[in-house]
Amino acid sequence: MQTEEVAYYSDGSRINALWRTPDGVTAGSRLPAIIQGPGWLGLRDASLYVGYHEALTAAGFGVLIIDYRGFGASEGDRGRLSPHDQLQDLVNGVTFLTTRDDVNADAIGVFGSGGTGGGNAVLLAAADSRVRAVVSQLPVADGADWLHRMRSEHEWLSYLQMLDDDRRDRVLFGKGRLVHPREEIMVPTPERRATKVKADVDDRIPTAVPLSAADEILEYRPLGAARQLHKPLLVIAVEGDSTTPTDHAISIYEAAQGPRQLVMQRHTTHYAAYDQYRESVTPRIVEWFDQYLVNGSIVIRTAGDPAKSMDEQTEYLGGVDDH
Repeated sequence: MQTEEVAYYSDGSRINALWRTPDGVTAGSRLPAIIQGPGWLGLRDASLYVGYHEALTAAGFGVLIIDYRGFGASEGDRGRLSPHDQLQDLVNGVTFLTTRDDVNADAIGVFGSGGTGGGNAVLLAAADSRVRAVVSQLPVADGADWLHRMRSEHEWLSYLQMLDDDRRDRVLFGKGRLVHPREEIMVPTPERRATKVKADVDDRIPTAVPLSAADEILEYRPLGAARQLHKPLLVIAVEGDSTTPTDHAISIYEAAQGPRQLVMQRHTTHYAAYDQYRESVTPRIVEWFDQYLVNGSIVIRTAGDPAKSMDEQTEYLGGVDDH
C-alpha cells in the first residue's frame, strides 16, 4: 500500500488527507475510490483503520481518509465539533476525488466506522449522487437518542437544562461553556475508558469544545437519510453494543430502500470487535464495494412501474438486490 499526503479546501479551510493506493499501479490507471471520514473524535492516521485500507488497496481501490476541519492536520476552528461541517468536508472530498486523473469518478464509495463516522457515511450517500455504494460500521442513527441513552433519566433532564442555560448565556453574553467532548457530550463506557484501541490518536483530539456542539448532535439524523437511500448499503453492527446501540444499526438497515445487508458481530464488544472480527468482516467490506462499484459508467433505468420512484427504477450494473 502506498500513502500520499494530499489536500483540498472545504469552505475555505484546508483539509489534509491521506490518499492510499495499491502497490504497483500502472501509470494512467483510474481507480475506484473510497472516501472515509473518521469516527467520533477520530483522526485520519489512526492505526485502527490501516487494516481496512490495506485490504481495500490490495483489492484495487484507492482510499481517501480525511481529517475533518478543526481536527488533526486540517485547518479550521480548533475545538469546533460540527456534523454539518463534517458532511460538507466529505462532499468536498468527493469533488476532490473527481478532479484526480487516477480516480474513476463513476466508481466512488464511502466507508465510515464508529458512531458519527458510520452515520456520516449514510448522510453522505444520501446527499451526494456521485457516491454509488456505502458501508456503515457501528453507526449512530439518532443523535438525541444516542446522548439520552448514555445517561439516567434524571441526568438527562439535568443535561437538557444545562444545554438550555448555555443557549441563554450565548445569547446574553456572547459565549458559552467549554466542555470535554468525551466526558461531557459523549459519556464514555467503562470499556472506552479501558481500551487502548485509539491510544495512538487520543492525545491529539481537542479536550475543550463548545457545549453548543451538543445542539448539532441532538439534531443528527442518519436514520432519516437512510429512509431516502436507494443505494447499496452494508451495515455492520455489534450485538449488545453499549457504545453505539445495536438497534441504531438495525434501524438504518431496515430503513434503507436499496440493496442492503446487515452483518451482526456476536460475543464481542464495540471496541474488541475491530480486532476480533477483522479477518471475517473486512473481506465482506471489500466484496461489497467490488460488487457495487464495478462498471460504474453504466446505469440501467427500467420504465413501466409508475409506483416506483426514478431512484427505485435505477440499477447500477454489477449490483443485485440482497435484502
